Formats: sequence, structure tokens, C-alpha cells
Amino acid sequence: MALSFFVKNKKAILNRCRDDYATKMRLKYAPYYLAMESQKDTTVRLDGRDMIMLSSNDYLGLSFHPKVIEAANAATRQWGTSTNGARSSNGSRSFHVELEDKLATFLGKEACHIHVAGYMSVMTTVATFAQKGDVILGDKNLHSCLWDGIRLSHATVERFSHNSPDDLREVLSTSNLNAAKLLVVEGVYSMEGHIARLPELTDIGEEYGCFTILDDAHGFGVLGRQGRGTTEHFGLGDKVDLICGSMSKSLASTGGYVAGSREVIEYLRTNSKQTIFSAAISAGQTAAAMAALEIMQTEPQHLERLWANTKKYKAMLKGLGLDIWDSETPAVPIVLGSKERVYPFWKALLDKGVFTVMSIAPAVPAGKDLIRTAISAMHTEEQLEQIAEAMAYAVKKL
Repeated sequence: MALSFFVKNKKAILNRCRDDYATKMRLKYAPYYLAMESQKDTTVRLDGRDMIMLSSNDYLGLSFHPKVIEAANAATRQWGTSTNGARSSNGSRSFHVELEDKLATFLGKEACHIHVAGYMSVMTTVATFAQKGDVILGDKNLHSCLWDGIRLSHATVERFSHNSPDDLREVLSTSNLNAAKLLVVEGVYSMEGHIARLPELTDIGEEYGCFTILDDAHGFGVLGRQGRGTTEHFGLGDKVDLICGSMSKSLASTGGYVAGSREVIEYLRTNSKQTIFSAAISAGQTAAAMAALEIMQTEPQHLERLWANTKKYKAMLKGLGLDIWDSETPAVPIVLGSKERVYPFWKALLDKGVFTVMSIAPAVPAGKDLIRTAISAMHTEEQLEQIAEAMAYAVKKL
């Protein structure tokens, strides 16, 4: 056993934290964890300056809708600020069941379960239903929460090229034919803005007996009739076994959901550790999501304006010669190809009063380092003009 005076620092983890290069660079350039001092609609205040928020996932702009705010306030007054427990024990409430029933109906599924975080909902769809010995077919560009679920499952994972039915078929043709199989894809890929080629992918999945899981966090509220998502956009009905996603985007709340057949959701409630042992979402956030869901069905102007704004914004970016990675949705990347180009572009936008987010490898594929932007229904004509001026200025800085 080594003597303590020969050891530089017995707490190796502390040394690891102190020496971490990525953390040092993050603190030096400070592109993340910037705390807004206030917000109203798509205007935020940062370091005493008003800025246009151009990277929020509030696609429909409902976070400041009066009906959503009042619903959250009323529910908090009635039920308090916390459920103080897990759904499986003391934390389940009637408002949880009401939202789950409404979401299931909206998504065309028999049942639904909501969680306190979208990351948790999406992760548990894989972690709960895949087991050691199963084979998971996953798009190479899946979100981190799905990869975490895959790791927890201990199943064998086979990656296929992003959004490529041909590669999926080739991978499946060489996989273990006797193993239970899960096909895991996203409806809209949030970094790329791509819509999944779901009809072709699910056809191949059906042929090979795959249980299909769709993370539709960025398709919900954006695609399909009344924003019902990617499956409705393509008219696929029951070809997708599980739909999961986040309530912090178009639903103007926090938390996540998993929707599927009743037997599948009940299996999740019995076997998902993330479901059994995590606290239930609060009344205020549940009510906010419920109000937003109603607005999606009764006020179509928000979805219409979202797509009108998206069309104008993309035309502006293309006019400046910027690469938007063939985005098909309001999630619009500006691909610059290296962190050395991304940082000055991001900083130039910030200097001109436009807040965006940097995404660099390994968060995105090598050579696809980008500025992640997202359009909202709440962006005004004046703001779009200001964004255009800021983008032109940033292009000159490259």
C-alpha cells in the first residue's frame, strides 16, 4: 500500500475536475449557462441588454399565453407547489390522469404516462423495453437521452446511417433474426431540423418485427394536424408502438410523456425505475401543459404563424449563403464546420442582440459544428429584420 506522502493528491476525482480541458474552455469563452435576468415573449435580458431569443424550443410561443399562465397559477393555488412524492406511492393526482388521457387521445394512443422531465421520459422508453439479448436499431444521430436509455438496457445496439432506410435494411439483414428488436428514431432531429423518413423506416421495421419507438419532442406541436406530430404528419397510425417527448417545447411546460397501447404503458409503470422512483410533476406545470394542449386545438393561428416565420427566416439565411443542413422544420442549424468559425459567429450575433447556442463536436458530427437556432410563432416582423441584420454582420466576421 502506497504511503500518503508519495501521493500527489489522494482525491483523484478532484484532480480530474480541476484539469478538465473542456471545462476550462467553457469557462474561458462562456458560451453556455448564461443566465437571463428577465424574459417577455421572445425578448430576453442578458447583462442589462435586451436580446432576441433565437434558440428557444417554445415553437408555438405559448409560454407567455395568458391562458397558460392563469392555468398554472390557479392549479398552484389549489394544489400547492409540489406533489412531494412519486406517482407509484403518494404523488399521484387526478390532474396527472386528466392530462395523460388528453395526451393519449390527441396522439391517437390508448394510454399515456407523464414524467417530471422529458429526458427521463425518452430515456425510459428504451431502458424499460429493451433487455440484454435484444437488438436495438438506432439512427446514428439520436439524442443523448436515447443513447443513455440504450446503455441502461444492456441490449446490443446496431447503428444505421442517419435517416437512411437503405442502411437500416442492410443492418437488419445481418442482425440476429431470433432476437427481439427495437427500432429507435426521432420524429424531428433537433440539431439538423430533419424530419424522419418514417414511412419507409417503419415499413422495414414491421417486416423484421421491430417494436418502434419515436422520440417526437421536436415534432409535437410542429408537424401534423393541430401539431399532433410526425406520425399524424405521415398518417401512420399504429405503425409506431411508442411515442415519447418533452412538454418543455410546444406544451410550454416542463416534464415529458410516453404514449402507447394500454398494456405497454402499464408494463412501463411496473418495470421502469425512472417512473417508479421519481417525483411526480407539479400541479402548475401539469395545468400549463393542459392549457397549451387545448390552445393547440382551438387557436390554429400559432401553428400557421410558426411556419410563416420559418419560411421567411430560411429564405433570409439562404440569401446570405449560409448552410442550414437542409432543415425541413423550425429547428434551423447554421452549419459552419469548425469551432473556430462557430465561436466568432455566435459572438457577433450576441453583440448585435441575438441570442443563439453553439453546438460543436462531439455534440454534432465532426465537420458539422453549428449555431443552433429555432424559430417561434412569437417572433415579430421587426425581430426578423433585426435578426437578418445581425446575420449579415456575423457573416462578415467569418
